[in-house]
Order: sequence, then structure tokens, then C-alpha cells
Amino acid sequence: MTEHVQHWLDSRTSTADDWDAADLLDRKNASVAVVLPALNEAATVGQIVRIIRDELLGTLVDDLVVLDSGSTDDTAEVAAVNGARVVGLDSVFPKLPPMRGKGEAMWRALAATDAEVVVFVDADLRSFTAQYVQGLLGPLFADPGVHLVKAVYERPLVNGESVVTAGGGRVTELVARPLLNLYWPELAGVIQPLAGEYSARRDLLERLPFPVGYGVEFAMLVDTAELLGVDAIAQVDLGVRVHRHHDERKLGLMAAQIMQTALRRLDPQLHDSRAAGQAMAQFDRVGHDFVGTWHAIVDLERPPLATAPTGKWV
Repeated sequence: MTEHVQHWLDSRTSTADDWDAADLLDRKNASVAVVLPALNEAATVGQIVRIIRDELLGTLVDDLVVLDSGSTDDTAEVAAVNGARVVGLDSVFPKLPPMRGKGEAMWRALAATDAEVVVFVDADLRSFTAQYVQGLLGPLFADPGVHLVKAVYERPLVNGESVVTAGGGRVTELVARPLLNLYWPELAGVIQPLAGEYSARRDLLERLPFPVGYGVEFAMLVDTAELLGVDAIAQVDLGVRVHRHHDERKLGLMAAQIMQTALRRLDPQLHDSRAAGQAMAQFDRVGHDFVGTWHAIVDLERPPLATAPTGKWV
């Protein structure tokens, strides 16, 4: 491990227990929104919202937003009953046809709040506590040079009664971490580059493009380092994270989107020459044959909000 990466690890890594709620409240000098992008998360979103409402809203947190991406279950209703301000994907920039993807939800959610600090939390968490938000706010409140704070955690792979310690994060280990170590080695110390829990200052977020799909976390990390340097990034250990896991096929599509996001940044000319109409084949055995299903790979990035022509979309 290089000396610089080790120095970054030592100076920019903390734990949630390092940040006391009362001390954070004394340090607070900006409005804070917690945003949960959600699609069919009725089973878990209510508990997360309720914890934030009961323990943080009105003190450390000023706005609590669930951005509903067109759920077909009761996600929106459950979130609203438990105290969230629910925003529909189509209601932000209503003249702009929406795309379906995590990055799209985050980009529109950023436009739906005017908070100076935004904390993003995945809506499928089964292990959420108020310390998640406190920990992610700590480095921002303590150091004006920090602009993006990523979560760190152990991710057990839970499948029924089976639990594989640290078995989650398969796309991280097989795609994101190799890419970072090979091409952005200054970010090699980021333990969970694809973590769905992180906080950032609005003045940074409005300067970043947002890939529509699952490349958004990778892009945010790389683009922040490019724009402000790696020392503008910190990470906080939140302990153990338990959430819903995707099967290998869904993970394969996620991996493809992250690879496209990386290629766009490494070699824009090559990316542009290869990107049009891309799709990924996945195969099933049917009788004695293999039958392929083609999935389009979303490769659109929304522009930084600071430069977006919003007048055309409202």
C-alpha cells in the first residue's frame, strides 16, 4: 500500500461511535436533508423513515425525502405515514421524460430539496440506526475541507438461514475495486466505493454529472477526486450492513453499467465509439438449447444541476 493511501486511510477514516449527536448539533452550520431513493421498498422504508423522524428530524435533520421511482407496492404510502416527504420521480422536472435508475432518482431528489448537505440512504436496509446519519455527517461538520463522506461496513451475504460473513459486495470486489486500483490508485483506500450510504455538500453535488443507473456511486467518487482531490473524501465505519441482495444476473447488469461509467472517464472517445445501442446477453438452458435474453445497458448521464437547463424542464 502506497504511503499516500495509508496516510489518507489514517487521516480520513473514522467510526460512527466517534461522532456524538450533541456535539454534532453544536457543530451544525448547514441545513441537512436525508434522501432515500426507493423502488418497491415497502417492507423496509417505513422503519428507516420512522427512526429518522423520531431521533433526528428537527435537530440534525431538516428535511426527510423519499424519492419514489414509480413503486408498484405501498412504498410511497408507508413512507408518508411514517413521516417522510414523498416526492414522485415524475413530479421533478415534469417536462423532462424520466429514466428509470438509481442515479436518476438521486439527481431528481437533489433538485427536490434545497438543503446544503444531503445524506443518501438506501431504502432496503434492515440494519439502519440513527448512527448511520450521525456518522456520515461527522466529518463534514468537523472539517470544511471534506466534501464527500462514504460509508464503510461489513456486508454479510444473507440467503435464508445461510449467512456468509463479508460475502456481500460482489460487484465491488470483482469490478469497482480492480478498476480503482488500476486506474485511480489514489482511491485504493476507499473500502466501500459503491456504498449506497454517503453524505455530500450541495455545492459539490451540483457540480457533478449523475449517471442514470448504477454507475452513479462510482462516478461520484472518481469525479470528486478529480475535481477536489482525494483529501476532500472521508469514510466512516458504520459496522454491519444488512440489506436485500440481488442475484448474479442483476449484479452482472450493474457491473456493466459501472464499467461503462469508468470507460467514459478513462477514454471518452473509445466510450463514445462503443456506447450506442449497447446491450448485454444473458443465457438460460431451455431443453437442449441455450436461449439468450438481451438487456439494454443504460448509458445516459444527467448534467450537473449547476449547469442544467432547468427552465426547459419545469
